[in-house]
Amino acid sequence: MVILGVDPGTLVTGYGVIKHTANSTRVVECGVVKNGSTKSMPLRLKSIFAKLSEVIEKHHPDEFAIETSFYGKNAQSAMKLGHARGVSLLAAVNRDIPTSEYSPREVKKAVVGNGAASKEQVRFMVKTLLKMKSSPALFDSSDALAVALCHLNRISRAERRFKDWKSYIEAHPDKVVRRLRT
Repeated sequence: MVILGVDPGTLVTGYGVIKHTANSTRVVECGVVKNGSTKSMPLRLKSIFAKLSEVIEKHHPDEFAIETSFYGKNAQSAMKLGHARGVSLLAAVNRDIPTSEYSPREVKKAVVGNGAASKEQVRFMVKTLLKMKSSPALFDSSDALAVALCHLNRISRAERRFKDWKSYIEAHPDKVVRRLRT
């Protein structure tokens, strides 16, 4: 399974592609889309869409995961972030890739075990979990890989769940207590 994780932003959008097999999970590619602050918003959005479309075309991800917006005090910043999220989601939806969204706290909790973890802690755990020789240069890249790992964790947990009681009992016959009839 190939997962594309995205940490959206209008100035810097991080992306990370991981490949998970039964034996391992590894980084396929990670990087950032950098936009200058003097570039107009439509051109920034175009470059984000173009790069993510290129990554999708190159790696054919099975799943797409993106970090949700963090709503701070500045409405203008939230709106700009929404634009970056929108074009990122559009790149995935145009290729019919299933998409999922995770809050920053959820991503940190999945990767570090602490929803209030620092960016340094996230980067360290991403490097460790993916057995990378060196850490990603920018936090945006490590955050995007963390989003992909969070999604992988969610999928893995969902696969371990059972559809009904019958399938659970078949998988765990030792947990069934039988009544004795007298």
